[in-house]
Amino acid sequence: MASVLTLAVGVKADGFGMHTVGGLEGRVIRVTSLAQDGPGTLRAAIEAQGPRLVVFEVGGIIDLARKGLRVREPRLTIAGQTAPDPGITLIRGSLAIEAHDVVIQHLSVRPGDAGQPRKSGWSPDGIAMNAACDVVIDHCSTTWAVDENLSASGPRYDGPAATTHDVTIRHCLIAEGLDDSSHEKGPHSKGSLVHDNCRNIAVIANLYAHNADRNPYFKAETTGAIVNNLIYNPGRAVIRVSFPRSEWEGRPIPAEGRVSIIGNVLISGVNTRSSLPMIAGTGFVYEQDNVAKGRDGQPVVVLDPQIQRLRDKPIWPAELQVRPSGEVVDYVARTVGSRPWQRDPIDQRIVDSVLQRGGRIIDSQEEVGGYPNRVPTQRKLETIPEGVEARRQWLDRMEGARR
Repeated sequence: MASVLTLAVGVKADGFGMHTVGGLEGRVIRVTSLAQDGPGTLRAAIEAQGPRLVVFEVGGIIDLARKGLRVREPRLTIAGQTAPDPGITLIRGSLAIEAHDVVIQHLSVRPGDAGQPRKSGWSPDGIAMNAACDVVIDHCSTTWAVDENLSASGPRYDGPAATTHDVTIRHCLIAEGLDDSSHEKGPHSKGSLVHDNCRNIAVIANLYAHNADRNPYFKAETTGAIVNNLIYNPGRAVIRVSFPRSEWEGRPIPAEGRVSIIGNVLISGVNTRSSLPMIAGTGFVYEQDNVAKGRDGQPVVVLDPQIQRLRDKPIWPAELQVRPSGEVVDYVARTVGSRPWQRDPIDQRIVDSVLQRGGRIIDSQEEVGGYPNRVPTQRKLETIPEGVEARRQWLDRMEGARR
């Protein structure tokens, strides 16, 4: 399987925003410390100016201590596949992207409740895009967020140019959003939110598991494609295309979202409401080859009758090829997550829960073993070549050797 860097530099762009080279044309910054800030840290690399390729000479846990990372400088590639095993896992904090031309690969982000009391207001996302564009999130694991595990948002009332657009989320494991936890609103287990006016958002070949809803959720004036995802044990909602009119009170009411939804698979679990439609809401949807199964293995409703069904795809990435739904369970189970060649115990447990039809929605990471504790590792990287194409090939070789 080609690495996503191949896709990100335009050799085979199969989503939105994938023409970006991220930071491949810039300087190389080596992460040599697992501290949450200071010299040699991931935070220092993210906050550096100019195009930059971030590689790792250390592997293990970065405890953010409730101080999230924010990407505000554009033209960045974070190449988590360069880290020695066990790879890089962020805990007790989130990763926010507020810039253009950003590629994030092979990271695990596990915020958790950080020991904060129920409804206390600690509500981090896992990975969140805010007024970002030309972004690729590839082979990342986002679990235990208190808000969304992985989201796209921005100043929605300022129109589509001001908010997040041209994004691909692919081969990610998006799971176990915490429910009755520290979010100020109370129960809030969420997979992915694509907020009002976000445009050209591709959600491809991901695993959504044990999130109560937003698996994913596209709101007003959104456009995108939801393709070849495996959704297991949602609770209150699966895929949704709609928006609350109350959020636009005093403003012109916007149009519904317009989304192409093809080749996805829903498998109900212990928390899934009976007779839950796979695709619900009042938005505009082109739907094809989606499969939905209840807990008994029998088919359930795919399309809510309130959905406005389209005869043609409203939007589509030009080079995107779709796998038949019959291949999705095996394909997604083999390929998702930050290190599918050697999954950590958390990702492996979640994938196993899908294949064995187990697991449930949780309120705290403590219910499933708590935050990971890994022995730090180090490995000096070889000389890294200059030039976008040479770096792409170098990262391809590094990822290919691990698979």
